[in-house]
Amino acid sequence: MVAEQTLESPRIALLQQALISGNVTALETFWQEVSEQSAPLIEAIEGDDKHYLMTFLWRARTETHNAVVWGGPAGLDDPEGNQMTRLLETDLWYRTYRVQAALRGVYSLSENDPLTDAGDSSIDFTVRFQPDPLNPHQFVHHKDEEISDAKEVVFSIFELPDAPAQSWIIPQPDIKKGQLDAHRLRSQILNNERRVWVYTPAGYTRSDEPYRLLLLFDGWAYIDLIPTPTILDNLVHAGKIPPLVTVLLDNPDQETRNRELPCYQPFVDFLTQELMPWVREHYHVTNDPAQTIVGGSSYGGLAAAFVGLHASETFGNVLSQSGSFWWDKEPDEDIQQEWIIQQFMESPRLPLRFYIEVGLKEDWKWIYMVGCNRHFRDVLVLKGYEVHYAEFNGYHHYVSHRGSLADGLVALVGKG
Repeated sequence: MVAEQTLESPRIALLQQALISGNVTALETFWQEVSEQSAPLIEAIEGDDKHYLMTFLWRARTETHNAVVWGGPAGLDDPEGNQMTRLLETDLWYRTYRVQAALRGVYSLSENDPLTDAGDSSIDFTVRFQPDPLNPHQFVHHKDEEISDAKEVVFSIFELPDAPAQSWIIPQPDIKKGQLDAHRLRSQILNNERRVWVYTPAGYTRSDEPYRLLLLFDGWAYIDLIPTPTILDNLVHAGKIPPLVTVLLDNPDQETRNRELPCYQPFVDFLTQELMPWVREHYHVTNDPAQTIVGGSSYGGLAAAFVGLHASETFGNVLSQSGSFWWDKEPDEDIQQEWIIQQFMESPRLPLRFYIEVGLKEDWKWIYMVGCNRHFRDVLVLKGYEVHYAEFNGYHHYVSHRGSLADGLVALVGKG
């Protein structure tokens, strides 16, 4: 059964009236407009400047019995409730949502969807979830050739009129660019090997003052999904931050990531006893923790905070993008104990500075991302830490993080 529409797009209503009145060219005119302006439709709401109507569209090319919106305002857990409505007997299917004016996110569409859970392993997700063919703005997870079963995944992007600009991610052809080198590093402590990328800024030299250092976890993501070298090039060129040597640390595999990033002391030992000595041997970087940043997103943000707690003599700045501070050593779906926050409450204040951000649409099922990030902020402020805190109108996704990474860097090492 198709869920009943509760919101009406003025443009769709106008089209329906035209078709009912016998205007045989109205539908083709509509599709021509969409091809020129792209989907989804974004329409103002009279008397409400804080929200818009956003209408997702599907043009049926084959026999279609349903079309479903996945992601964005539709979420990932209610396919039946996010089915599109067919307009009369046409090839147009649509679904309208009322959304905030600054919202940004990604979504997929599914034609003839089985209406099962998004994680249904019996269905190839790259076939089931398709980017919007009417929307040229895409977010691409490229295939990592080192992962045997990896696939390229493509999402469609929506951006409301008041969504913050992401100008720092755009390559500028006429500016000096840094260099990105790939290495492999074997850890005796962790008994594994991983890729390590090191970015050196334009004009890098070993003869001047040592460079500030930035360490980011989930290195592949901070290259493929967040164009960190481009962001650094642009910020340095604009005089927003000083040149940084940046280490982008990869994970051997997902299972290892899930073990090492959530508050794992051997991982901290690896960073301080193996990784950082290797970096300092091969690159001209500072020994001053006040000029060293550790950062990441999701579990990576949690890991950065844990590293700061246990290695403040090495890392004096923590950059967290949507940190998973809800994480507990002994999970209980009924109680979110926020283990890392408790550790900071019980420890003396350390020489650390923080940049913390979270998306207002990140809460999901029993995980309360917004609440735990706000709680962490409050605890840190009460303990006397310097905290730069931000909230963006978006979801738990790199499409927002790629824009706000620059904000974190400017907050922690910005000039002036």
